Amino acid sequence: MLYGGALVFAIALIYISLNANKQNAVSKKKDNTVLAQEESKKSAEKVQVFLFHATKRCPTCIAIGKYAKETVEQKFPAELLSGKIEFREINIDLPENKELANKFKATGSALFLNAIVDGKDNMKQDIQVWRLTSNEQDFVSYLSDEIKKLL
Repeated sequence: MLYGGALVFAIALIYISLNANKQNAVSKKKDNTVLAQEESKKSAEKVQVFLFHATKRCPTCIAIGKYAKETVEQKFPAELLSGKIEFREINIDLPENKELANKFKATGSALFLNAIVDGKDNMKQDIQVWRLTSNEQDFVSYLSDEIKKLL
């Protein structure tokens, strides 16, 4: 009977110890998530809106470039003028653009938003814009909201 009680006690201690370690791991994970969220809430020093494309462009790619440029120029003129926002259309077929295309891993038509925070790139390809080309107003509203989140 004494050994049975000791065994139950030992199992209980092991269970409590493992559960405490699990709680610490969950707590650390939550702490890391909170830190990541706080970092993502930092305002960008600069936002780059880059449209990568090939020499031959389809009508949708041309529309995305037009809408993106108009969005930046109309919704963020002060930021564009000050350099806080940079808009560029980049032909990936030109040799002088290869290094930039490689940095963004752009292999074809793609719109990237790059929020530079604490001197570090935070590049994100935005594929949602492809679904919005049939409605310029929705496109402009969506893209301007995405840029505002980064500023």
